Amino acid sequence: MLPPLCSDRSNSGRGPRRLAGRVLALLFALATAIGLVSIFPLPVEAAMDVAKQVLIGADFHGQDLRGATFNLTNLRDATFAGSDLQGASLFGAKLQDADLSNTNLRESTLDSAIFDGTNLSNAVLEDAFAFNTKFTNVIIEGADFTNVPLRADALKTLCGLASGTNPVTGRETRASLGCS
Repeated sequence: MLPPLCSDRSNSGRGPRRLAGRVLALLFALATAIGLVSIFPLPVEAAMDVAKQVLIGADFHGQDLRGATFNLTNLRDATFAGSDLQGASLFGAKLQDADLSNTNLRESTLDSAIFDGTNLSNAVLEDAFAFNTKFTNVIIEGADFTNVPLRADALKTLCGLASGTNPVTGRETRASLGCS
């Protein structure tokens, strides 16, 4: 602890030197503290990683899951309704009968995922990567597929099911898929 900057004693000539010494000590302490912060940065919260897990029936509704990793995870009957999955990776995930209604899936990786009986109503999938994704018996009313690369067979399946307008983006599902 540093001694007080002011003193009742008046030592002629020593006061200014003493004050300068204290100021330098304070500056050194601050520089040291700043240096330690740059050497030992504060911890940053990492995105959730549950790759290769069995999470059947898991409840993730309404959660902030931006950047989370669910690669090769079994998510049958899982609930993600209203969740933010922007930038998440669901590569090869099994999403049979899962609820992804009203989710933000922008810029997510859905490649090789299995959507069978999955509810994607009102989901925003804009700029997601889903080229090798399997869509069977899905609910896509109001879903937005803008800029999502899809195989021709998946596109044909989805266009046969497409209806509605996304409440977030205002885009029609058929138009976002490029259906004729």
